[in-house]
Amino acid sequence: MYIHLMSNFTIGKLAKSASVGVETVRFYERKGLIKRPSRSVSGYRQYEADDSLRIRFIKRVQELGCTLREVKELLELDATRRMTCSDYSVRIQRKRAEIDGKIKDLQRMKRALNKILASCEDNPEDAECRMLDCFENDWKMPKQDKRKVKNT
Repeated sequence: MYIHLMSNFTIGKLAKSASVGVETVRFYERKGLIKRPSRSVSGYRQYEADDSLRIRFIKRVQELGCTLREVKELLELDATRRMTCSDYSVRIQRKRAEIDGKIKDLQRMKRALNKILASCEDNPEDAECRMLDCFENDWKMPKQDKRKVKNT
């Protein structure tokens, strides 16, 4: 999207140029992710074109799974201009490892749900079936035979 190189974006124009809602702009401003804008004589916020680029960056980094705290850290590091590719690499590897951990957790949850579902499907008419019973006594999914679990 073409961004005008003027410094008098209203909040609505900024939101539209960054493909977000006005409330998102206000939220990022409150969180310190974008700077507080100057005000016109009539009291309207006046944003810079760079604010649109910054908001787009924030949204893209969030899409990669970064928290607002991590986004803020990246923005602060970028502002100092002291980061090397190697510094960013370390952060990216850390984020990737975190995502790998989440994937393993999701796979574990999926296996547990599959086990519960299989139990329900084996006895569809069981009038005594109680989902809550599956979680009594700190129920945990039993270890499965590794030969059967390869492609879950």
